Amino acid sequence: MKRKIYTDLLYWKENDSRDCALMIDGARRVGKSYIVEQFGKNEYRSYILIDFNRAGDEVKNLFRHYLNDLDTFFLMLSIIYKKPLYEHDSLIIFDEVQLFPEARASIKYLVQDGRYDYIETGSLISIKKNVKNIQIPSEERHIRMNPMDFEEFCWALGDEQTVPCIKKFFQERKQLGPLYRTINTLFRQYMIVGGMPKVVKVFAEKKDFSKVDRLKRDILTLYRNDIAKYGEDIAATTAIFDEIPAQLQKHERKFVLSDLEPGARMRSYKDAFFWLADSGVMTPCFNTTEPSIGLKMNTKRTTMKCFMADTGLLLSHTFDENSIVSEEIYQKIMMDKLAVNFGNLMENIVAQILTANGHSLYFYSNPDRNDSESRMEIDFLITKKTITNKHNITPIEIKTGKNYTLSSLKKCKNKFKDQIDIPYVFHEGEYKEEDGIVFLPLFMIICL
Repeated sequence: MKRKIYTDLLYWKENDSRDCALMIDGARRVGKSYIVEQFGKNEYRSYILIDFNRAGDEVKNLFRHYLNDLDTFFLMLSIIYKKPLYEHDSLIIFDEVQLFPEARASIKYLVQDGRYDYIETGSLISIKKNVKNIQIPSEERHIRMNPMDFEEFCWALGDEQTVPCIKKFFQERKQLGPLYRTINTLFRQYMIVGGMPKVVKVFAEKKDFSKVDRLKRDILTLYRNDIAKYGEDIAATTAIFDEIPAQLQKHERKFVLSDLEPGARMRSYKDAFFWLADSGVMTPCFNTTEPSIGLKMNTKRTTMKCFMADTGLLLSHTFDENSIVSEEIYQKIMMDKLAVNFGNLMENIVAQILTANGHSLYFYSNPDRNDSESRMEIDFLITKKTITNKHNITPIEIKTGKNYTLSSLKKCKNKFKDQIDIPYVFHEGEYKEEDGIVFLPLFMIICL
């Protein structure tokens, strides 16, 4: 399972590992432990993986009693795990480190000692209850691991040609012709299977959608168990988690708290939203009050959309009334033969890919009842990579079906002409350009 984060690990090892530990966080089951262990096997003479799900008192007591005697600490660690340690050529991995905060606090002294390299992995690591009793080390660099992106999904299927092809046609602004249907089918597979590595592996080997769905439901159950075990407000967090599919089915996709209970206020639910976002289960998309440089400065944080971090999980979560989504339903979704509007899946996959490409998520909503030219809703806004004097914000609209209107996008283009760069519409069709708006197949979102 080839992952792009491996390049980031190599860069850290060559440039920064003497100065800081690497903390890899992300949702459960995105492949953190796997990729770090592969990195230890391939890039070091030896490695030790301490899994704090399983570590007993003999390991934990080393952190409690021997940090002032690191010679004994490393000797005992080597004996317990039956692995030799080589100065400047061994990696020590703290897996699920949030389960034992003392180990995370020890990073300061271990990095300063300088004998070995350290990588931590964790979920929910920033939640208050997991860090409130420790001093978070400054000798720690964070990197977020997301579900597999479309190119990694293709690699798992043995396909290294499709994504370079997409990027070539995007750069040349050409239609794909006969290739469109093939690539669109592959992208639809990615959208419904998702990017959780174990799920992708089973799909690549078996092409069995029933097994795929079963694995996704196991992950959703794991997330529910995490909420019950670690969540500070279990009822509120569970309610939001269960409500995500229904909220994404709405026309504007905005999360309406009153659907949870009449008179609900953000102050009562903000910790639950924070928990889901910080755990990597949910990705928030905030309303910005002006489509200009500094999207974050203009954020209205009480108005948001809540996307699932993995679109494949969203599909199984959406069909929660059935224990297993049947092979037949998956096939109908693949062939676009199911009489359901899957605009929620399309918008979610765009959110997932933009996040994987390093973008924070923002949308623009102005419900002005007095000025029709100001009243508009834009699905996503992203900032250009290179900032110039003007035209730094790219508006993105996601459209399903063949008959749709672009009134909001056109109003945005006219009203904010100095701020707006190329407007994009991602749709179920080929490339075209009309009135300064670029229309692209949905799968070309990977190029932004």
